[in-house]
Amino acid sequence: MTNKLRIVIADDERPARSFLKAILQNFEDVEIVGEAENGAEAIEIIKDTKPDLALLDLQMPEGNGIDVVKLLRKSQMPLVAFVTAYDEYAVRAFEVNAVDYLLKPVEKSRLRETLNRVRERLEQIDFQATEAANLKAAAAAYEANASVTMLERIPVRQREEILLIPVSEIASITADGELLHITNLQNKKYTINFRLKDIEARLDEKKFVRLSRGSIVNTDTIARIAPMPGGTYLISLKNGQEISSSRLQSRRLRDKLLKI
Repeated sequence: MTNKLRIVIADDERPARSFLKAILQNFEDVEIVGEAENGAEAIEIIKDTKPDLALLDLQMPEGNGIDVVKLLRKSQMPLVAFVTAYDEYAVRAFEVNAVDYLLKPVEKSRLRETLNRVRERLEQIDFQATEAANLKAAAAAYEANASVTMLERIPVRQREEILLIPVSEIASITADGELLHITNLQNKKYTINFRLKDIEARLDEKKFVRLSRGSIVNTDTIARIAPMPGGTYLISLKNGQEISSSRLQSRRLRDKLLKI
């Protein structure tokens, strides 16, 4: 079939990407042109492949689905459908601004509706400008209304005890597979089984900043920031840790900490 819809899938969980691919492969009028496991990859793949549609997970490391939309220029913006577990703020923001969304687990019939809607929009004159405006408005509405309970302490099991680690005393959190390593101001280390992106969503963004796909640091514990080749940084913490930033997060670091 000619005139296939060219689609990019972005989700940090491989099973979720595989599930979407399996459904899409049942449709003869689509072509999967790229896969991304984080927001930074999604931006680059969208720029390179210029898809008709991007299926973006709402929560991803190194730039979630909202971040991808905010960082793409209007001329680079494909049609977008956010994929998310139920989130009342997301649903409200997307419905009001006519942005499509898919709830996990995605149903084949619902995905077909999205694809049909995409074809209709592609036939409209200047659809890209309309889509970009709707996406920006939806992103702003979502961020304005979404609220989560901020963590004040993190429970850590050690042998038969449960320690409560105050968030204010955390210097860094780094991911290692399914485990998170928490390091405090005294350089003591604790390990929990949790996802980095889930704990990041419950940390004060004014205090904590993501440096890469696998690391978050407390900005109050940063002692020095050294520029590195390729526009990245080496961040030295007051407890002696050194953590490198990714290119995408380096741009955010500059905006958040390195401007007066």
